[in-house]
Amino acid sequence: MSFLGFSDDTLDFLADLTIHNDKEWFEANRDRYRDVVLAPAVDFVVAVGEGLQQRIPDIRFDTRTNGSGSLMRIHRDTRFSKDKSPYKTSVSGMWWQGDGKKMNRPGFGFQLEESGLRLMGGMFGFDKPQLAAYRRAVDNVTTGGELQQLVDRVEASPGWEVVGEHYKRIPPGYDAQHSRQRLLRFNSLYAHPTEPVDPEVICSPELLPTVLDVFDQAAPLQQWLVKMLT
Repeated sequence: MSFLGFSDDTLDFLADLTIHNDKEWFEANRDRYRDVVLAPAVDFVVAVGEGLQQRIPDIRFDTRTNGSGSLMRIHRDTRFSKDKSPYKTSVSGMWWQGDGKKMNRPGFGFQLEESGLRLMGGMFGFDKPQLAAYRRAVDNVTTGGELQQLVDRVEASPGWEVVGEHYKRIPPGYDAQHSRQRLLRFNSLYAHPTEPVDPEVICSPELLPTVLDVFDQAAPLQQWLVKMLT
């Protein structure tokens, strides 16, 4: 499908929600949310998903809007947060590859905010078996060397970074002087542009090709994860 960009109304709603983050305001503006945020977000998911499938046929997406599909729920989980604001002031979602839930598989993601659109390719977090498989792959001369080359390539690209370093120490059982010790300290792995897509692009026909170009650049890292975690 063609997607000609979000509208100014989408960004205006997110700006208004930032100011009026309460149930009473949201319920009074629910129809507006459905029309100017949710409906175009579903169209965006479909358009990008179809574009990705032309490149990676088994990429998956789901148009359900209850949190079980590609889009995340707008309601915040406030159980363990001091911030009790009930709603997220952004719209986010995933396109993923392989069996399982969207957050448990390598894929591509977005977060649309009033100020811009943030994009990524990879995984936000490994579960315990995935972390063990990732570390074995990093330790392996061939697959670990391949990953290091991919990371070096991304980090040499202006305006890009690789995220995932979490642990202060190398995990037990690995050489403390390991040549890829930094990568062994990761508990997630994804690449993303450091600057968001500008609102002018978000609200234009240039959005779809811009997003797909970013995902093309992140795809080698994402595909490495697919091979290592299958």
